[in-house]
Amino acid sequence: MTDSRNPDRTGQFVRQSLAGGLLILLPLAIIAFFFKWVYQLVTGTISPVTMVFVDGLGMPRAVADVLVVVLLVLLCFMVGNLVATRMGQWLWKRMESWLVARVPGYRMVQEITMQVLGKSDDSPFRRGEVARFWLYGREAGVSVTALVTSHHPDGQMTVFVPTGPNPTSGFIYHAPADLVELRPDIRVDQMMKTVLSCGAGSGSLWATGKPVPTATGEQDRP
Repeated sequence: MTDSRNPDRTGQFVRQSLAGGLLILLPLAIIAFFFKWVYQLVTGTISPVTMVFVDGLGMPRAVADVLVVVLLVLLCFMVGNLVATRMGQWLWKRMESWLVARVPGYRMVQEITMQVLGKSDDSPFRRGEVARFWLYGREAGVSVTALVTSHHPDGQMTVFVPTGPNPTSGFIYHAPADLVELRPDIRVDQMMKTVLSCGAGSGSLWATGKPVPTATGEQDRP
């Protein structure tokens, strides 16, 4: 008499093996796809400069790509060190005033870049004001992960609610301060991990520490 449980055990074994393989290989495949996308984006952008080395010096395309990237990194390093000096700051202010006057949209792009990189004093990524936003009121019991981006003179707050798994897109809300629960014990990178994982790990994240009551009448911080 055959054991009727054998097919079930075989099916369970196959499912567990496939799931275990996917848990290991799928993240690696996603990371490889991401780096491939970044590589194609970067090499496509620097292609005009790369072709100078390929056509002029006969370098292989891959070697020329790496060389141009290294040169760009060194250029950024040198420019960063230059503007840190008094002379560099004076030259940069002169050049920046010229760019603002003649290049449309320069100031807007510069401010966005400073906000994203956290170089601006008003950058939410620098302040790191992670919050729990009660979207439909505390009575409804529904909250979303948010990042405070602005404090209004009338006490309201502007929060950005990122969408997962792509945190660069999301929704902007202007809400009363009593609906925004600040969590200074949670870092921005910790919050972003839960967004990238579509909420996985939120239970342990929000369970740590204690919320801080928001103060009304607080304006944007310098």
